Amino acid sequence: MSRRLAEVARKVGVSEATVSRVLNGKPGVSDATRQQVLTALDVLGYERPTKLRGERARLVGLVLPELQNPIFPAFGEVLSVGLAQNGYTPVLCTQTVGGVSEADYIELLLQQRVSGVIFAGGDYQRAETPHDHYERLADLHLPTVFINAPVDGLGFATVSCDDAVAAELSVRHLLQLGHTSIGFVVGPSDHVPSRRKLAAARRVLAEAGAAPAVVAESGYSLEAGQAAATRLFAQGVTAVVCASDPLALGAVRAARRAGLSVPGDVSVIGFDDSALMNCTEPPLTTARQPIEPMGRMAVELLLAQINGTERPADEFLFEPELVVRSSTGRLKEPATIL
Repeated sequence: MSRRLAEVARKVGVSEATVSRVLNGKPGVSDATRQQVLTALDVLGYERPTKLRGERARLVGLVLPELQNPIFPAFGEVLSVGLAQNGYTPVLCTQTVGGVSEADYIELLLQQRVSGVIFAGGDYQRAETPHDHYERLADLHLPTVFINAPVDGLGFATVSCDDAVAAELSVRHLLQLGHTSIGFVVGPSDHVPSRRKLAAARRVLAEAGAAPAVVAESGYSLEAGQAAATRLFAQGVTAVVCASDPLALGAVRAARRAGLSVPGDVSVIGFDDSALMNCTEPPLTTARQPIEPMGRMAVELLLAQINGTERPADEFLFEPELVVRSSTGRLKEPATIL
């Protein structure tokens, strides 16, 4: 207790006696100083005394990893509408390279006394990254929902697109088209959705007696996808399955830079079916995430926690659909010499 008083007093610039008066609800402290002390408690990670907690604001944090990939604004829109319809105001938090970290955003949201947080992609998808800030949310029992990857051991409700089904649909489609040398552009080795996709793809390829998967790890930008696919095409793959639509568009660009046509020489499949993928050249074959029902479920799970329902630790899986367009085609037969 004395350590807490000292830390808060230093943070605010007041005496420990003043902090003690605030914590015990005693008079003789200005409203401004009282609020500074309470805010310092939140920032330093200390629980407010029960009688000082008050009502949480009707705010919900929406933490997105970026806005350049159209899938994240699409999730943000569905989630925002669902929250607004239930009387909650979304607070959008997006990460940028060198900008505010996810852990920092959590601190800011806690200062705002948010009622809960929904994460649609982020650090939790990396199995080997620190999860301390998520553990803090669990310790505070703050209603929290993850989208597209669970965090083991924390018991958060999770809504996911079934990565295994997406990979199976993509690989089986390419095998039916005659492709047996298939490459995969995925995230880092500890990226949970990528691990799930690769495990399913390798199983399908083994069952079909096809060559093992050729894998290139990548960041999630179009440029990173282009670089990864360039390496795969140099190894002779005739089809590439990508972990996102921007990666797939990078693979199409890589094929053209290598003098290959899509789908004449190589086939490309994306993941998400984000906005305008039917307007690219060629229109992109991709595994579609069911964004609307996933978003509605995420909001429903969060509201249930806010309203006092026991927090579910389950992962709710939604099946994707393979949308076949013009970026995949039958493997070109070698020319016959007469």
